[in-house]
Order: sequence, then structure tokens, then C-alpha cells
Amino acid sequence: MKIPKRLQPLVDDGLIEAVESQLMSGKEAQVYVVRSHGERRCAKVFKEAKQRSFKQAVQYQEGRRERNSRRSRAMAKKTRYGQKEQEQAWLNAEVDALYRLAAAEVRVPQPYGFIDGVLLMEMISDADGLTAPRLDDVTLSPEQAREYYDKIVRDVVKMLCAGLIHGDLSEFNVLLAADGPVIIDLPQAVDAAGNNSAEMMFERDVDNMRRYFGRFAPELLTTDYGKEIWALYESGELHPESQLTGCFEHDTSTVDVNELMTVIEDVREEEAYRQGARHRGDEPGVEEAAEEWQASQRER
Repeated sequence: MKIPKRLQPLVDDGLIEAVESQLMSGKEAQVYVVRSHGERRCAKVFKEAKQRSFKQAVQYQEGRRERNSRRSRAMAKKTRYGQKEQEQAWLNAEVDALYRLAAAEVRVPQPYGFIDGVLLMEMISDADGLTAPRLDDVTLSPEQAREYYDKIVRDVVKMLCAGLIHGDLSEFNVLLAADGPVIIDLPQAVDAAGNNSAEMMFERDVDNMRRYFGRFAPELLTTDYGKEIWALYESGELHPESQLTGCFEHDTSTVDVNELMTVIEDVREEEAYRQGARHRGDEPGVEEAAEEWQASQRER
């Protein structure tokens, strides 16, 4: 096929030997089948921000760390430079997530490089060597559904142990390869420790998979891996080989409303006292701290 403009520089540099076909065109990128280093691989060409329908939601980006303070300030102020850097950070997110998850032995496409907005990665094939279908395009036996669901659950545990949550996991972004399910599409990957919506997104990911595989094996619909795994994560007891049951005992104890209101009122009174103390200049601890400082200076 005719070489797409965005892939031409990689062809010129010898990173891509040939472009065989377009594999798909989605809301955020176009994917091509290419020949690279003698192998069939995928080239994912990310669309520019104005062309993407998937918005860079703040909900997904919360908690992502930016090491460069100048870049971070520019991104916060949304200057032209900041918007450009934010766009680059969004594109780098999937690449960073793929390398991180591959190292954690999560079944994701193996990344080979990211050049000028083009991600070169493993071509996922089925048992016949053809392009692997999405889960949404296949029909499973109950046995297959149970096997694949177990593998996905183990992979989301490994992801969480690596500090990441997919954030948009469903049957539309899992491929069925010869060796089982492969998780794809990670530009919106969520920081598990730094995102206030992390728990909700994690449970949504797991519930999406539970509902999908439950179509073929209805008993899976009664499982509650999402809450079980998250409870282990919050308690610091989750590890890649954690023994899971698929059950979670919900707290059914009744809240003592009177006790709760008493606690709230105590907090309000304490805060009001502190505010008044600041205005009077006699905030608890201020004079004592001043005296200790003066004593330390005299000793010098």
C-alpha cells in the first residue's frame, strides 16, 4: 500500500521496511501492519489532539507525575508550550505503561520503540497466524470463558501491583491471541496511588470483564474480584500471586448517626476555636514555640 505520510520518516530511517496494510482506525490512532527487522509488527500512529474524539480527561491524568517543574507549571497554566508538552505526555503514557507492564509480566503487546508519535509494537496473532480478534468479536465456550477470565483477573492484579490501572478495560480493548487474552490501548492508564478515582475505575474495569465473560459462563456474574483485590491493595497485602476467592464480605453494620454528628460537631468547634485564636494572636502553641526558639538563641 501507499506509505502514509506519518510513517515515511521511519521508512527512510530503515526502521520500517514495508507497510502491508491498515489494521484499524480508532478514536485516538490508526494502526498499520508493517515489516520491521524482518518481522510483522504494528505501527500505531497517534492522531493529533484536535483529531481525537477521546479527550484527555483530567480524571485519568490525575496523579501522573511530571519531573520537570518548568514543564509542569506550563502545563498547569495551559500555555502554548504547556499544551504541547501535555500532548506529548499523553502520547508517552501508553509507551511508558507498555514497558512497565511488560516488565511486570502482564500480557500486553511488546513495545519496540516510539518515534515521532508512532509506536512500534508486537503484532498480536491468533492460533492460525492471523490478526487476533477482539474479545467482542468471538464466541467462547464456558470453559474458555472461565480460563480467560481467570487470566485477565491475574493480569489486572499484576497491573495494580505495578501501580497502574487500565481505566477503560472492556471486551473492545482485549485481543484474543494464540496464548490467550492480550490487553491493549493504554494511553489513559491511571496512577493507582495518586488518583482519587482509582478505586472506582479499577472496579469498573473488573466489572466490565465479569459481565462480558459472564455471558458465556453465568456463574462468573456472582464473583466480586474487584472489591476483593482493592481491599487487599489498600491493606498492603496484594501481590502478584495473591490467592483470590472472588468473594467479598460487604460491611453491613449500621452507622450510629448520633455518634457521627457528635464527632462532626467536635471538629467544627475545634476549628472555630483555632480560627478565633489566630485572630486574637494566641493560637495554642505559638507562645510556647516562640519561647523555645528564644531559649535556643540564647544558648548559642
